[in-house]
Amino acid sequence: MAHLKDINDPASLRNLAVGELPLLAQELRDFIIEAVATKEGHLGASLGVVELTLALHYVFNTPTDPLIWDVGHQAYGHKILTGRREAFETNRQWKGISGFPAREESPYDAFGVGHSSTGVSAGLGMALAALEEGLTDASALDRNHIVVVGDAAIASGMAMEGLNHAGATKANLLVILNDNQMGIDPAVGALKQHFKKLVGAKDHNNTRVVKATPNFFTALGFAYTGVIDGHDLPTLITTLKALKAQKGPRLLHIKTTKGKGLPLAEADQVTYHAPGKFNAQTGQRNPKTATGPAKYQEVFGQTMLELAGMFPEIMAITPAMPTGSSLKYMMDAYPSRALDVGIAEQHAVTLAAGMATAGKLPYCTIYSTFLQRAYDQLIHDVALQRLPVVFCIDRAGLVGQDGATHHGVFDLAFLLPIPHISIAVPSDEGQLRNLLYTVAQQHASHKAAGTLDKMGPIAIRYPRGAGALNEWKKPFAPLPFAKGVQHKKGTKIAVVCLGPLKHQAMTAIRALENQKDTAQKAQGAFGLYDMIYAKPFDQALVQEILSQYSCVVTLEDGVIQGGFGQSLAAYFNTITQQETSSKNRQQYSPQKNLQNYPPPKFVHLGIPDQFVSHGKPEVLYAQLGLDASGLTETFRKLLDA
Repeated sequence: MAHLKDINDPASLRNLAVGELPLLAQELRDFIIEAVATKEGHLGASLGVVELTLALHYVFNTPTDPLIWDVGHQAYGHKILTGRREAFETNRQWKGISGFPAREESPYDAFGVGHSSTGVSAGLGMALAALEEGLTDASALDRNHIVVVGDAAIASGMAMEGLNHAGATKANLLVILNDNQMGIDPAVGALKQHFKKLVGAKDHNNTRVVKATPNFFTALGFAYTGVIDGHDLPTLITTLKALKAQKGPRLLHIKTTKGKGLPLAEADQVTYHAPGKFNAQTGQRNPKTATGPAKYQEVFGQTMLELAGMFPEIMAITPAMPTGSSLKYMMDAYPSRALDVGIAEQHAVTLAAGMATAGKLPYCTIYSTFLQRAYDQLIHDVALQRLPVVFCIDRAGLVGQDGATHHGVFDLAFLLPIPHISIAVPSDEGQLRNLLYTVAQQHASHKAAGTLDKMGPIAIRYPRGAGALNEWKKPFAPLPFAKGVQHKKGTKIAVVCLGPLKHQAMTAIRALENQKDTAQKAQGAFGLYDMIYAKPFDQALVQEILSQYSCVVTLEDGVIQGGFGQSLAAYFNTITQQETSSKNRQQYSPQKNLQNYPPPKFVHLGIPDQFVSHGKPEVLYAQLGLDASGLTETFRKLLDA
């Protein structure tokens, strides 16, 4: 009898008898549970596809037959079976293997999948390329292209676009709908209800002898097979062998249970999507001590609940992240005003725009990395029309172990060039709370004055995880618009911060002021500023900084290229050019004349021009020199310059 330790690649798997696979499935499931229990990661989705994973690699000739996992957190079993069992203990760790399929990691990872709903398009692209290749190499026509679409990814607009195209082609494409009625949270929308009603043939007999009842997929041109039990290995293998013998676009509809094999994970599928550390035997999660600052997400969720009670015009939207964003609090209390629209970022943004035209104040709660998917809607449907939509951009900065596909480092750079939008970046959870309140107050004032068309959108970006304050729940206090804060005045080096890295900068400056070898130089040399607003920023404060310091260090947790620091330097260049022009025309600006001062040296600190890998956030920030220790060394060098 073969064991998991004997399976180093799918070729060795295919040497087994079908009767040996159920035991192997149990070993694979146990292996995933043991690994995630101690190292953390995504659990429920991979447990739900153990049998499917074995069946796919058993029936198809992977990697010659490309296999795409959409979304990628279903692929732990796939990784373990394709030569990464021994390395799996490094999953999602710095310099370890990725938690998602990654082409550079293995030839079995046909396509990198971190965001959802990309699989059908990618698989179709490969299949259409194979048709062209088949004109000169007939073997290419026998290549199967398999896409597993699960965790509610099928309902996203991009998946629909791919299906719509694929169904009108002759591509050798097999889409497997892993229907578990879940995303991270329960799936939503009309398609979920449609899938519940679908019933397939009971007897496959290696052929499609029963014509499928017309449904959504047959209407799109797919040969439909289903619904079958995704945990029944013999039936899965028989069905897949029959589908392998067919050509053209086909869809297999399977039903699975997310968290299968761990009772607590089956019972609480939301929590056990990614449960943290837990007891592998019982499934009980390790207790966490509720000490220290609250998470930004908790502060956001509780604050939105309060504001919804104070301001009846507030509505809220999240694309499939009600629990992760903590919008769930408002959804439970005000179900008609707080909506989960599923994995539909483009729809979420334009839905918010529509609400804004009707006089509502929509808070569109969306992860930074997922806002990238709705950039056109942000510009065309919101900013261009100057609509008052609040973008609550969660998971800004380096999010950690999900890696490059999930880091929220590009939002500042792609938001800054957009006209009409304001951008606020709280440095602690108290500022986040008050910014959320300030926008609601501004909306109420504009509505009373009949000037909502002058308000425009605002983005408020904040990181994942714990904040900096022991007490955050204080009475609301409006924050002045586009005003920063001077924490410390200096004489030589201004550290101009945007966001939570301010706290690391504070620690670094104090370290230099207290170290014997640097204390004399450091005392009084450093100024520290919290800008709060990236756009529009506090021009009076910036002009004061530019005129008083010989070195200006900008610090942000977004990309340097096109980021806040570069926008500040560009502002300096623009102002000095305007002053030169005004002087030539003998027209003097009432602003501080920066030409009278030597130009400061700019040093921009942030995310360099690279995709940052996976690892714990503190490790990643340290690798980039953006933790307190790294900043101390950078500031020391500037002090000595």
